[in-house]
Amino acid sequence: MENCIVKNLALKNKSDPNQQSNEAGFASTKAGDHPRKSMTWDIKARGEPFLWGLGGALVLGILMIVGFVVLIIYNGFLTFFPKPIDRVSLRNGSVVAGELSRSEIYRPGPELLASLSEETRREIADRGGLVRRDLYRTGNFDLYNEDFRWVSDYEIAEISVPTDIFFVERIEWGPFIGTIRSVDLNGKILEGDSLTLSALRDAQRKAANRLASLHDIERNQIGAINHYMEKGRLKIRKEELTHGKESPEYRRALEEFKVESDKLDARYLELSKEATAIKERDAKYTMTLADIGGREKTIKLSEIVRYYPANSLTFPEKIRVYLSRWWEFLTQEPREANAEGGVMPAIFGTFCMTVLMALAVAPFGVMAALYLREYAKQGRLVSLVRICVNNLAGVPSIVYGVFGLGFFAYILGGSIDELFFPERLPTPTFGTGGLLWASLTLALLTVPVVIVATEEALAAVPQSMREGSLACGASKWQTIKYIVLPRAMPGIMTGLILAMARGAGEVAPLMLIGVVKMAPELPIDQFSRISTWTAVSCTSVFIFLTLDSSLGTRKLPSPWFTRPLFSLSP
Repeated sequence: MENCIVKNLALKNKSDPNQQSNEAGFASTKAGDHPRKSMTWDIKARGEPFLWGLGGALVLGILMIVGFVVLIIYNGFLTFFPKPIDRVSLRNGSVVAGELSRSEIYRPGPELLASLSEETRREIADRGGLVRRDLYRTGNFDLYNEDFRWVSDYEIAEISVPTDIFFVERIEWGPFIGTIRSVDLNGKILEGDSLTLSALRDAQRKAANRLASLHDIERNQIGAINHYMEKGRLKIRKEELTHGKESPEYRRALEEFKVESDKLDARYLELSKEATAIKERDAKYTMTLADIGGREKTIKLSEIVRYYPANSLTFPEKIRVYLSRWWEFLTQEPREANAEGGVMPAIFGTFCMTVLMALAVAPFGVMAALYLREYAKQGRLVSLVRICVNNLAGVPSIVYGVFGLGFFAYILGGSIDELFFPERLPTPTFGTGGLLWASLTLALLTVPVVIVATEEALAAVPQSMREGSLACGASKWQTIKYIVLPRAMPGIMTGLILAMARGAGEVAPLMLIGVVKMAPELPIDQFSRISTWTAVSCTSVFIFLTLDSSLGTRKLPSPWFTRPLFSLSP
């Protein structure tokens, strides 16, 4: 029995080398031989430098983005805030008045120093040869031929802030900075104590209404007459091309045009007289302004956009001016060659272009991704197609712009003009750049984004769900419609949103096929109810599709069979 126990212990010690090493280490410890620990630490093996480096890079990137956004917000939101107007008296006896735009430090050159007095040169030398100068927005371009002026600190004798100075924003020639001498209200002169801000505000409001009436007559009513005159001329041209000048159809169209043109000419004379009367009456309401040097300028009240005493505004009045400028910027048309006014036509055009692009790219991109992922047999050809789609996403946008200009505008648009609008030639209708061709060009640009995002969303749906649907008797299309697409819809919408963001931010294609130098009006046809109704319907379809995909509804209300609730045309 004892021999068996000894043999088992011996076998256990042989089979457990860790225990033997522990016992040996314990024995050596008892003997006074302590093990020495390694004092070196391999940092690379643990990954801490890479972790701290990546974290620091991430924090630096976030700080740069936040700083850039704060800089944009600071410079953008304070642009429309009314600033005080300084009256700067110079040492040479002249006076400058304007808003302080910015300041900088510079080192004057030898030629400039040579033209200064000895005392001024000593002052500059005491400051280390550096000079501070301020940029003032002086306005009054029609008097000075410049809007801004630099003033160095050695030129300044005194700076004051007068309370009677006004900042007057005009339709033409930019702002006017000066004082109001008098106001002529059809022979009634307001000056001195009789010139109150309330009376001036009421007169300016009436002048703005007269200007709106004049614009309505000249743009809408006379514009409609010109539209119908051109429509009749094109009808005659079409009959000439179709049947010839000797045909009865041509003579009938010519007689109808003569009758209609007589009515339109009579209406045009009436509107011209009405517009002339408004102009003559409007010319009797004027304001006489004087700049800081005393030079006078008389303008019509209808030419004034807004005015305010820049140095005597309370904080609520400053906020009111600030909000009115933002409202004008977002809702009004541009003026002064896009240097003043608003950007509403550009915003509306970008929105319409983006909606049309989304309506074009969404079905084709989703269908292409469905075919590649669900129907196509995976092989070399499908892999090659995917490679080509991914490469299309890296093609420079200017290439798409050249392609859109050549294919859509010149080839497709030119063919449409020859087939359906020969009477308008050589003036192109579809054979030039426009909103439709720009939208289709951007759809080609962004379709790879939609295809890749949709494929990733479809691949994220588990295969077991497809197999379960097919096992229950559903067809391939039923499985895709009721199982795959609803679960892949968030990823599809994400790809569509990214495509819209990229398309709305592209500039190179629009420079060739969709951009205009000036956008003074909305890109709609105010004389055609069909085109306006179609634009509203397309927008409604896009909104309903977005709501349907996000809320999970199945029944889609169609705006194609009902008139819209509102119309942009008269």
